[in-house]
Amino acid sequence: MTLTEEIAIADGQGRRVGWRGWAALGVLMLPVLLVSVDNTVLSFALPEIARALSPTSAQQLWIIDVYPLILAGLLVTMGSLGDRFGRRRMLLIGATGFATVSALAAFAPSAELLIAARAAMGVFGAMLMPSTLSLLRSIFTDRDQRRLAIAVWASMFSAGAALGPIVGGVLLEHFSWGSVFLMAVPVLVPLLVLAPFLVPESRDPRPGRIDPISIALSMLTMVPIVYAIKDFAVKGWGITPPVLFALGLVFGWLFVRRQLRVNEPMLDMRLFSRGTFSGALLVNLLSVVALVGFLYFVTQHLQLIVGLSPLQAGLALVPGLTMMIVAGLGVVPISRRVSPRIVVPAALTLSAAGYVMIALLTEPDSMIELVLAFALLGMGIGAAETVSNELVLASAPPAKAGAASAVSETAYEVGAVLGTAVLGGILTAMYRLGMAVPEGVPAEAADAARETLAGAVNVAQDLPDSVGRQLLDAAAHAFDSGVGVTATIGAVLVVCAGIIAATTLKGAHSRPAEH
Repeated sequence: MTLTEEIAIADGQGRRVGWRGWAALGVLMLPVLLVSVDNTVLSFALPEIARALSPTSAQQLWIIDVYPLILAGLLVTMGSLGDRFGRRRMLLIGATGFATVSALAAFAPSAELLIAARAAMGVFGAMLMPSTLSLLRSIFTDRDQRRLAIAVWASMFSAGAALGPIVGGVLLEHFSWGSVFLMAVPVLVPLLVLAPFLVPESRDPRPGRIDPISIALSMLTMVPIVYAIKDFAVKGWGITPPVLFALGLVFGWLFVRRQLRVNEPMLDMRLFSRGTFSGALLVNLLSVVALVGFLYFVTQHLQLIVGLSPLQAGLALVPGLTMMIVAGLGVVPISRRVSPRIVVPAALTLSAAGYVMIALLTEPDSMIELVLAFALLGMGIGAAETVSNELVLASAPPAKAGAASAVSETAYEVGAVLGTAVLGGILTAMYRLGMAVPEGVPAEAADAARETLAGAVNVAQDLPDSVGRQLLDAAAHAFDSGVGVTATIGAVLVVCAGIIAATTLKGAHSRPAEH
C-alpha cells in the first residue's frame, strides 16, 4: 500500500497520514540529527587533527569554517533546485555525497585534502536540510499532524547541536579523529535504503528555468557576509569584516532586484511581505543566536573554570536538552488552541529568565545554576522554534516549500554564526578588559593569558602553584564578569524576539494552510 493510499480522513485543512507517514518522518530525522551534530562536534577533534596533519593556523580555521560557508551559501539554491527536480531526489543525492565525502575526510592525509572534503560536505549538506523540512510539508498536509512532525524536526535539530559535545567526547575517548567523520556512514545508509520506499517524491508542478545568475548572486551574498561575521568573531575589528559585509550586501541587493524583475524567480520575494513568514524567520534567527551564544560560554565555564572534561560538560547539558525536546513536543497541543502571538512570547520569557539567572548568579563554582538556566533556555527555545518553523512552512505555498525551507535553514546557519560572533565577541572583549594579570607572570605569558580564558589556563599550568592559582582566579573572575554582561545582552535579544512574535504572528493560528 502506498503512502497516498494510506492517507485517511480529511479535517478541513488536509488529510491525515498513517503509519508510513510517521515512518517517513523517522527516516528524515537521520540527516537532520547528523548535520546538526556535525556543526559542533568537529571542534573537539581539532586538537588531534592538528597533531596528525600539522595544519597552519589559517588551515585550522578553514577546516572549521569552509563547511558552514559553503552550506550557508548554497541553501537557497539547493532548496529551489529541490522544488524543480524533486525534493526526495535531492535528499538522496545529498545523502550519498555526504556519506562518501565524510568517509574520505576520515582518512585525509593532509590539511589541504581535509579542507577540500569539508567544502564538498558543505555542498551535499546544503542538499539535505531544505529537503527534509520541505518533504515534511508535502507528507503532512494536515496542519495538526504537521505541527507535531515539525516539533520532532526542530527537537532533533536542537538535540544534535547539544549532543555534539557528548558525541565528540565519547568518540575521541575511544577512537581517532577520523571517527567524527565516519559516523555519517552508519547514519545515512538507512536513509538511502528506506527513503525510496517510505518518502514520496514531491516537486513544484510548474518549475521555472534554472537561473545561473541568481545562483551566483545568492552565493556572492551569503559567503562574504558569513565569512565577515566569523572573521570578526576570531580577529575582532579590522578592515576585512566591514568590507566583506558591505560586499555581501551589494550582491544581496542585486539578488533581490533580479528576483523582483524576472518572470520565474529562484526565490519569490513576495514571501517576505507576509508578516507571519518574516516574523517567524526573525524569531528563528534570534532564538538560534541566543542558544549558540549560551553554549559558547557555558561550555567554557564548565570545562575551564569548573574543571569538567568535555564529556562531563556535555552530560551536564543533558537536562536542558531534554527540556528542549519536551517543550518542543509539548507545545503542539497548545498551539492548536492558542495564538502564536501569545505562545511564542510566553515561551521566550522562559529563555529570557534563563539568561537573567546567568547574569545575576554566575560564580566561578556555579554549575547547578548553569544547568538550571540552560533548562529554562531550552524550554523556551524548543517551544518557540517548533511554532515558528511550522508558520514558515504554513505561510508559503506548497510548491515553494523547498525555497521557504532553505530560507529558514539559512536563518539557522546565520543565527549560529552570529551567536558566536556577537555574544562570543562581546564576551571575549569583556574578558580582555577585565583580566588583571597578577605579578610574577612573564610578559609573553601574560599576553597569552589576556587573550582567552583557555590561554590563561594553559599558562597557569607552567607557573609556580601560588602564581598559577592567582592567575586562574583572576581569569575566572574576568570571564564570569564578561558572562554577566553577555547574558544581559542575550536576554535583550530574546525579549526582542518575543516582541517580534507578538506583533507579527497575530491570528496566524487560525489561517488554514494553503494547498
